[in-house]
Amino acid sequence: MMEILQTIWTSLTTENEELINILLIPSHFIEAYISMLLFTIILNINASKKQKIIYVLIMSFSSILSRILIPSPFNTFFNVIFIFLLNIVIFKISILKGILSLILPFILAAILESIFAKLYYSIFNIDYILATKIPIHRLLITLIIYLIEFIICLLLKYYKLNFKKLDISSSHKKYLLMINTILGIILIATQIYIIYFYASVLPFYIILLNLIGLIAYIAFNLYTLFTVSKLETTSTNLEEAQLYNKTLEILQDNTRAFRHDFANILQGMVGYMDNNDMEGLKKYYSQLVEDIQHSNNLTTLSPKVVNNPAIYNVLATKYHKADSLGIKIHLEAFLDLNELHMKIYEFTRVLGILMDNAIEAASECEEKIINVTFRKDSRKHMQLLIIENTYKNKDVDTDKIYEKGYSTKEGNTGLGLWEIRQILKKNNNLNLFTTKNDNFFTQQFEIFY
Repeated sequence: MMEILQTIWTSLTTENEELINILLIPSHFIEAYISMLLFTIILNINASKKQKIIYVLIMSFSSILSRILIPSPFNTFFNVIFIFLLNIVIFKISILKGILSLILPFILAAILESIFAKLYYSIFNIDYILATKIPIHRLLITLIIYLIEFIICLLLKYYKLNFKKLDISSSHKKYLLMINTILGIILIATQIYIIYFYASVLPFYIILLNLIGLIAYIAFNLYTLFTVSKLETTSTNLEEAQLYNKTLEILQDNTRAFRHDFANILQGMVGYMDNNDMEGLKKYYSQLVEDIQHSNNLTTLSPKVVNNPAIYNVLATKYHKADSLGIKIHLEAFLDLNELHMKIYEFTRVLGILMDNAIEAASECEEKIINVTFRKDSRKHMQLLIIENTYKNKDVDTDKIYEKGYSTKEGNTGLGLWEIRQILKKNNNLNLFTTKNDNFFTQQFEIFY
């Protein structure tokens, strides 16, 4: 028994690269899980249990296979590109978030290894290169770093330190952030290279100063990114509040006018009843219902019902545009718009284009009506946006309208529906179903899940 233990201890404390590769196989799964935990918390990515399991398994096995099949350092380049694409595909995130999800775990692991590996090697008085070839040292420092990373993830989650909204709307700001991120990666990689390969040559205080500067740079950039994110959120909330205030003002005016004229309205109804004029009363009542319906629609147009800020802003803007043209919009929302199974940015583009087309068509009619419905079809596993509008041109070709440059009016670019078609081509769970009848032109946008 003692001989077996002695053999095991000897294997663990002497150079043995094959044993290291075997012992580190489970570490690929731990690293994948902790990396995913880190960037999903910081970037505020909502992921299902299924997505997380798939991600950890694919990332782990790809790391193991690339380590075996692809020679160093080419396997590192492969892993970087593969992980970047994997993050975007599985978690359905933007390119900016994809870049950050790649570099944040890498930066944290590199910093921790630079700090604690240096301390560890100093305590045991062992050379870095030699330590990486001895299983017990390699295993211990790896487990220590994973433990610290996991504790950091728990602290981030507990204190809710994340980006509430990182998909910056301004393309100018987005490009600046991406350039800053790329330059940051180059700088950080250079500094970590210096620490790794010259740690035994440089004085300890130089390494310490370098690490402090590196941490300060990362902290400052993260603070800047948080600040920009908060400014974007504040700007969006301000726009939403301004639109909602406008809605409330119109609703208040309508309510005050209705209360002021309430006695006159009742007297009018009494007049029809005294003359037993039921047809006149029905007509009078239908006109009254239209005014009440308008107030009900304004009540529906609120951030609590249309609960996604981006969608609310688009819808409120189009609503007030239609109202100024005398178009009556009937709005019904039976769907949590924060749970759409597609990118919000693409959905708002689709909604804006369809609403613009509906407003343009309805404005030409004597009876100006647009019906907007958000609902869910659980039986068919899809979410629906249905927009119906009155229209004048009954001969419109429902196939040609999707062609690039096609338009029924002079001066129009005819790119709206063509742009929607491009969005449909990029997503295999989207569909747009167009129909028409004598009264309404209907666009049914379908999101399958």
